[in-house]
Amino acid sequence: MGAVDKFENDLFEKYPRIMESLRISLTEARFMHTLGVAFTAASLGMRYGVDVEDCLMAGLLHDCAKCQSAEENIELMESHGVEVSDVQRENTKLLHAGAGAVMAREKFGIEDEGILNAIRLHTTGDSDMTILEKIVYIADYIEPFRDTVENLSEIRKLAFTDIDGCLVKIMSQTVGYLKKLGVKTDIATMRAYEYYSSRANENN
Repeated sequence: MGAVDKFENDLFEKYPRIMESLRISLTEARFMHTLGVAFTAASLGMRYGVDVEDCLMAGLLHDCAKCQSAEENIELMESHGVEVSDVQRENTKLLHAGAGAVMAREKFGIEDEGILNAIRLHTTGDSDMTILEKIVYIADYIEPFRDTVENLSEIRKLAFTDIDGCLVKIMSQTVGYLKKLGVKTDIATMRAYEYYSSRANENN
């Protein structure tokens, strides 16, 4: 049995209902990505002294609403009083984060606000994030099955040596990529980028 298979089997033993639901609702590629994020988040949690169980759970559920339609995610968010921004309606790839936080609470019984916020912020980030929020945001970007991200080796190294510097690098590339595509950047992403860039400059 390979390491990935063992990790997956261990997660099925530990979280059978969640894992079975994810395996059914996600595409194969998205499910493998989810395993990668959970593994990376747990690894970063050990590195930075964050509860590994929280990291695993946030990693497992970060994309739980990813394979729903935009309409389904908007309906889920609005039905639970979660505001849907104009940018989210235009860039519907952002919707699954807010919808995923709702689903994690309502479907999977997650009540820990730290985990829920890490799911909610994993696509945009925000200023003054908790360490768990940073970990899930970064893990989503650097997980082992990613292979097309620019400067990935450097970013992976930074993740384990300078977590805020890693955030700045990821956000810089994300903002630049969205500008190149002509896609509006979410206000939370810009707020995060400006906040962590400013902190990095102060420390230099």
